[in-house]
Amino acid sequence: MKALISVDMEGISGIVHSTETNPERYDYQRGRELMTAEANAVIAGVLDAEPTADVLVADAHGTFRNLLPEQLDRRARLVRGKPRALNMLAGLDEETEAALFVGYHVRAGEGPGVLAHTMNGEILDVRVTGRAQGEGARGTGHAPGEDVRITGRSLGEIGLNAAMAGHLGVPVVLLSGDDAACAEMADLVPGTVTVAVKETLGMAAAVTLHPEEARDRLRRAAADAVTRRMEIPPLALTGPLGVEVDLASPHTIDLATLIPGVSRAAGARTVAFTAPDYATAYRLILLLAQLATIRPA
Repeated sequence: MKALISVDMEGISGIVHSTETNPERYDYQRGRELMTAEANAVIAGVLDAEPTADVLVADAHGTFRNLLPEQLDRRARLVRGKPRALNMLAGLDEETEAALFVGYHVRAGEGPGVLAHTMNGEILDVRVTGRAQGEGARGTGHAPGEDVRITGRSLGEIGLNAAMAGHLGVPVVLLSGDDAACAEMADLVPGTVTVAVKETLGMAAAVTLHPEEARDRLRRAAADAVTRRMEIPPLALTGPLGVEVDLASPHTIDLATLIPGVSRAAGARTVAFTAPDYATAYRLILLLAQLATIRPA
């Protein structure tokens, strides 16, 4: 079997502050080591269940150059660097049988949640209207102006990436992060195995497991999740999809409307487009996130 492990940093045990996740801050090296160790625990769990599995690990935080290659389990292959196709899910394809999300965080506007955000601080809200298939497609309320909504339901990086995996027929079988992130995943796809490695107290505070205890739980959970992969439905969304994106910067809105098919919508900060399928919507949302990093000359 083939498994993809997508590893973010904000949801790693012990991490509560941007000094531990930002390459320019003093505690970043420690954050990298914690992140790599949790990735190794999940690799070990997958291989406990499927000793001959082909395991890819996608570095999915910030620069995508955070995991320490020399410390990563040598039985896995590492995808690092950017830009790249499928972003946080690089390496995923139709042959993948299971996706595992490690160190993920709750969406922006939902909380409390440790280091909650969606993609970057410039993307304020994305609304996608279409049809959902499978057990995981369930609508709930949302916090306006802070998140991503698909089929009327608010989504952050967890939902956006789960839906992209679902577009390829791949279930997300495991998610780890704080308790808020685990609840977000459980609401999307109730069958997904979740591991709460910390209990959120706020944006930069949590009650966290000892890193070694977290790794033990992750290894056992990853083995269980891979064993039960046929029981967990992919989160599939079908088109055409209407997409609205709220952007923080007027300059980004000006850039966005240069893309064919993207236009200003109702509201001073909103652009809109129609996508024939979820993969197209996902790529355009990623492009808008990149445009948001460009500052006026």
